[in-house]
Amino acid sequence: MTKSEKNKEETSIENKAGEVDKSKHKNPEEELKIIQEKLLRTLAEMENQRRRFEKEKQEAFDFGGFNFAGESLSLIDNIERAVTSFKNDENLKNNKDLDKIINGIDIVKNDLMSIFKKNGIEPIECINKKFDPNFHQAMLEVESSTEKTGTVVQEIQKGYMMKNRLLRPALVGVAKKKEENSKKEEKK
Repeated sequence: MTKSEKNKEETSIENKAGEVDKSKHKNPEEELKIIQEKLLRTLAEMENQRRRFEKEKQEAFDFGGFNFAGESLSLIDNIERAVTSFKNDENLKNNKDLDKIINGIDIVKNDLMSIFKKNGIEPIECINKKFDPNFHQAMLEVESSTEKTGTVVQEIQKGYMMKNRLLRPALVGVAKKKEENSKKEEKK
């Protein structure tokens, strides 16, 4: 062995002895307290992680179809547009089978709505309610002398909730005061 190798061995032996000496300076009770604290922290961390995983699992179960449900809303919209279109078409009004067609479409719509309801998807009721930006998206303002300002007076597109989560906001028209009074005042 060379001198440098002997010096390294002696240094490592001294370091190990020093470590043993340092640990001997600690009281066994203090070491036990430290280990208990580490154990408690580890257990608490594991419990927090378990709760977090359970919550994520439940949310995945509850809202796993959230995107699918949002995209499925266009089916309801298109069915409602089709019925409105059939009812307003002058050529079809004289057709004796129009009612049968509309009834068939309504059956499909009702089945789809019952499937939505079973899965926690509900339409947002908004007519004659105060405008809430959390659930409504204002598309236009409608002058009204009878309705209070900020009240939803027109529903352009239905909004939907899925288990207390907004799936799609309702597109609405909101009442505002008529400007006749202010125009009269300006003329004076």
